Amino acid sequence: MKTVYALSFIGLTALSVRGQAALYGQCGGTGWTGATTCVAGAVCTYSNAYYSQCLPASTTGTTSHSTATTATTSHSTTTTSAAAPTGTGALKFYGVNIAGFDFGCDTTGTCTSAGAYPPLLEYYGPDGIGQMQHFVKSDGYNMFRLPVGWQFLTGDQETGVLNSTNFAKYDVLVQACLATGAHCIIDIHNYARYNGNIIGQGGPANSVFAQLWTNIATYYKSTTNIVFGVMNEPHDLPDVTLWAGTVQAAVTAIRSAGATSQMILLPGNDWTSAATIWSDGSGAALLNVTNPDGTKTNLIIDVHKYLDSDNSGTNAECVTDNVATAWEPLAAWLRTNGRQALNTETGGGNTASCQQYMCSQIAYQKANSDVILGYVGWAAGSFPTTYVLSETPTNSSTGVLTDALLVSSCMAPK
Repeated sequence: MKTVYALSFIGLTALSVRGQAALYGQCGGTGWTGATTCVAGAVCTYSNAYYSQCLPASTTGTTSHSTATTATTSHSTTTTSAAAPTGTGALKFYGVNIAGFDFGCDTTGTCTSAGAYPPLLEYYGPDGIGQMQHFVKSDGYNMFRLPVGWQFLTGDQETGVLNSTNFAKYDVLVQACLATGAHCIIDIHNYARYNGNIIGQGGPANSVFAQLWTNIATYYKSTTNIVFGVMNEPHDLPDVTLWAGTVQAAVTAIRSAGATSQMILLPGNDWTSAATIWSDGSGAALLNVTNPDGTKTNLIIDVHKYLDSDNSGTNAECVTDNVATAWEPLAAWLRTNGRQALNTETGGGNTASCQQYMCSQIAYQKANSDVILGYVGWAAGSFPTTYVLSETPTNSSTGVLTDALLVSSCMAPK
């Protein structure tokens, strides 16, 4: 999450054993003074100038992504698999959030359409289109998440009916995203709420939320590279089983509208934290969400994870790679249940500590790409380059875009 709310966790880092780095521990990189050899069964593997990591010997040296790890396989909730990672060393998706249409929304889901700041030059905002083109061409990104407030889409009406004027503005960004060849996530950025009231639990009825998704999905039903992000960061939900019913209503609406093949992202409670979804009950409830035909094809678990001291995404310094507290238990849970996850928000400051820990987090995710599909950094778009987690490239007087330090050193796949 990128708010002042903090989830408690204990920041654990890999420990060395008899002078050797542990599996998934750091073993090299600029300024590194720790162990440079690994425990038995692991190999110190170069990631970039800032980071080398002890990876299982069987996963090193692989540079291509196997189609067997794609999100197109139907799974049973009772399926179990080997606990060992079978990742190929490359993720399927690398991306950036292009924020702006969500501006003005707070964590209670209270927004006004006037608060949005579209990342579009034609609406007097920053050049989000140019940013996406740069990220694809220069950095090799292939996914963008496009946050938008429910209120913006419906013209400040608690309804599922789209406001044609506002939706057309948002669609300009979506179409520009699609034109790059990337996958584009439609993200309703309302924290499971509309103006403070939880959907299906005292707020808008599930049927209203389903109508919203029916209208969105009808418009994009034939667009292969659209990804439907059901809801950003639900939190403090009184009943996670009821929330799973709300998510089911959205999934059924999307599929019934004709969008039968695209990925749908399923968000849990606790700000969709990768450190809790496997243990807080909401993940277990989401495992029961199905497509109308009973399958679970392309129903992907949505998770977020920041690396600062309070997990808020508000601090420039990072203190953990989240491997021990989040990614290891999450990967095990996903394998046990035959499911996959996408990390749609992660980030840090443009600092040395965030270079170290972000490189480590990404290396672990690559080693576990059988269950972790990729990550989407927070954030560019309408954020200025002075924003604490800015991934907005700097624009020179000659129009040349230069990436933020964390992007160029860790997060860009090229």
